[in-house]
Amino acid sequence: MEREVPAGTGALVKGLTVLELVAEAEGPQRFADLLRQSDLPKPTFARILNTLVAFDLVAKDEKKGTYSLGRRFLEMSHRVWDTFDLQAAAGPELERLSRELGETVALCRLDGEQVQYLEERSGDGLGVRVDVGRRVPLHCTAAGKVLLAFLDPAETRGHIDRLEFSAHLPNTITDLERFQADLTLTRARGYAVSYEEHLAGVNSVACAISGQDGGPIGALVVLGPANRLDQSRIHPAGRELIAAARRITGHAGSFAISPRPRPRSAKGQAVADLACALPWGAQLGEAPAWHPGERCLYWVDILHPAVYRFFPSTGVNESCETGKLVSAVLFAADGSLLIASQEGIERLDFDSGKTRTFVDPENGIIHNRLNDAKIGPGGSIWVGSMRLDASKATGGLYRITPEGVVSRKESGITVANGMDWSPDRRTFYFVDTVPGCVYAYDFEPGTGQLSNRRIFARIAENEGRPDGICVDAEGGVWCAIWDGWRVNRYTPDGNLDCTIDLPVPRPTSVAFGGKDLSTLYITSARTRLPANVLNDAPLSGGLFTCTPGPKGLPPGFLGQE
Repeated sequence: MEREVPAGTGALVKGLTVLELVAEAEGPQRFADLLRQSDLPKPTFARILNTLVAFDLVAKDEKKGTYSLGRRFLEMSHRVWDTFDLQAAAGPELERLSRELGETVALCRLDGEQVQYLEERSGDGLGVRVDVGRRVPLHCTAAGKVLLAFLDPAETRGHIDRLEFSAHLPNTITDLERFQADLTLTRARGYAVSYEEHLAGVNSVACAISGQDGGPIGALVVLGPANRLDQSRIHPAGRELIAAARRITGHAGSFAISPRPRPRSAKGQAVADLACALPWGAQLGEAPAWHPGERCLYWVDILHPAVYRFFPSTGVNESCETGKLVSAVLFAADGSLLIASQEGIERLDFDSGKTRTFVDPENGIIHNRLNDAKIGPGGSIWVGSMRLDASKATGGLYRITPEGVVSRKESGITVANGMDWSPDRRTFYFVDTVPGCVYAYDFEPGTGQLSNRRIFARIAENEGRPDGICVDAEGGVWCAIWDGWRVNRYTPDGNLDCTIDLPVPRPTSVAFGGKDLSTLYITSARTRLPANVLNDAPLSGGLFTCTPGPKGLPPGFLGQE
């Protein structure tokens, strides 16, 4: 970013530039990496960096040889909060958002059991009018819902207990269970939406502004006519609000996974028949699973909660909206379906959308949700969990027998993700996304016993993060690389065999399907991608296919040996 600076301040500018490089890095940086980014001569850069270390503005890890923000810098940054003026800090972002989105943008805060508008900026003059000082309900506004979602759970429960769920409009959520499901989805997505819940003809989207302790000190909200701020525009607006909220306080919030994909590059294998079989635009497409009997691919959108059934022969993609966060689809030997949802493992009637509980392995753990799941050898369910905002290692790994008996197999997981088994069923592979690890375990098919955990593959942070996996008939492990624009294949000994470059930064999972299990299906996401990345990757959220060579393994069924 170009800045106008007074003459004679060159040395100071260079020092601040180096400090900014350290502050904006995703993690601790090595000397060579910072030097390359600085474009400064090595002697000059070294003097500046050593001076910053001497003043405790930058800390050096002598063992690792890396640099990060120092204690003194953090002490000074904490003092900012003593005099922090939210309205003044938010003003430039309100102006920019209103101008770029062409809609009314407001700053809000929690005021008892209501939301109060503190500031507003109108778009083109034809938008929604907001009166500063006005108070609106919590339960039917995007701003109210996002503030409730990001409060401490005990505070959220207290507010919910005091709420009066009045039906302002037909779209207003008045059912407590549905409302709590909406808050869960809001926390997972990072922003809340309201489709004509409070005012007829008005939609809104809101994002919390995080304070020093990670809790919300306010919220940004965009309001617009429903025919203009529709589903195609409301989610991109939500992503813009997340970025703006981060700029207002410099606080990234509690989400542990980087919102910025690495630059696109083409270093992998060119697969001639790579195609976008379904340009769906899913927010968080996930968990592809081929059903050989129905000759279709089941998959989900976690953040626009629905289960899909895609028929390659016709291109038809049938949908079943669940009304609750859903992260995986499972097949049962009796022909029924199960899903992993925010309420546990449930049986699903695809045609009606109705669910009924099978078992909830994390009943009462309100911070968590289930994530990826598969049927393992012996016909049992294997499912992982994660904290809703991926901020702490509270996730686990569970095995659930066909009779519903739950056993915990792992704990201390940040984002439990892809899982699969070697062709001989003697090795289990499991992904924890945030540390970038694909683990391998020795596996006993009869008992499901895990032992000898080791790192099978580690993906460097600047290369992306590992997400969903599948194993082919040759024992190769395929892994979707979130923020990496590619899918990797590893040989059974853990060596990188090949990569498939993709036209989207966030592939999420992989599965083999088709008549002879030779087609590789790849789901993807568009959630939290900035506008400039989406312009370069408009197919984000689509379903991709290719035939890379190896064939896949048949899927498992609950209760089938």
